[in-house]
Amino acid sequence: MTIYTRIEPAAPVDGGTGSKQSIARGFGGASATYEGASRLQKIMGDAMLAELASGPVPESILDLGCGTGWFSRKLAEQYPNSSVTGADLSPGMLAEAANRSPASIYWLHADAEQLPLADNSVDLIFSNLMIQWSARPELILRECRRILRPGGRLAISTLLDGTLSELKQAWAEADPGQAHVNRFAPQAQWQALVEAVLPNAKQAAETISLPYQSPMHLNRELKELGAVFKGEERRRTVTAPGRFRAMCRAYPTGADSLVSASYLAGWLYWRK
Repeated sequence: MTIYTRIEPAAPVDGGTGSKQSIARGFGGASATYEGASRLQKIMGDAMLAELASGPVPESILDLGCGTGWFSRKLAEQYPNSSVTGADLSPGMLAEAANRSPASIYWLHADAEQLPLADNSVDLIFSNLMIQWSARPELILRECRRILRPGGRLAISTLLDGTLSELKQAWAEADPGQAHVNRFAPQAQWQALVEAVLPNAKQAAETISLPYQSPMHLNRELKELGAVFKGEERRRTVTAPGRFRAMCRAYPTGADSLVSASYLAGWLYWRK
């Protein structure tokens, strides 16, 4: 039987990408369309699965920021004799995950900055493209360190500054002085933070470029992911059609009439 463990999330914390509650609502509202749009998420998560495959088989696994449970299911397939739990701040995502997944996977409604799990209780933590939405990522890293058993492994992916640089530049031309694109940590800052909390962690970064038919298709994918601009300085009204058309005109187009979006992807791997 699939089990939901309900806890009250911590009070909202305002940061560069908005409050926890608004982020959870935004992703929950995209739960039905998320998996069909999650090209980048699948690329980055698959890279972590491949990295982990050669290690020991974990007894207990936590998919932290599990979303609709795509990688919770992948982890259950890769480790069929392991206990897998998917945790997320969004009840909407968890409900979708339960509908899509076998009953052998457990679901936990939890704040990654304050996990309701015992010290030294998990063998493997897998977290794919969640931590970049936190205003206090060091708290998440500390929680992961706390709940990992000695010898346990941690795999985390994130997005870094330089992500969606083309979209940011196009909006800067179309609507100067108004932010439209989520901010992410600079690579050096992120790497220093990781090293401070998780000494000797293995870190890697690369730019992933994805093609789109047009800037409108990129915008649609971000909406289907629930990853639209979440900053507190965003406009509270719908962006005027004229501004959106101006952004589309300013967006660089390739010789094949397609556009590309760049994502600066970061990974970390650590053994306690």
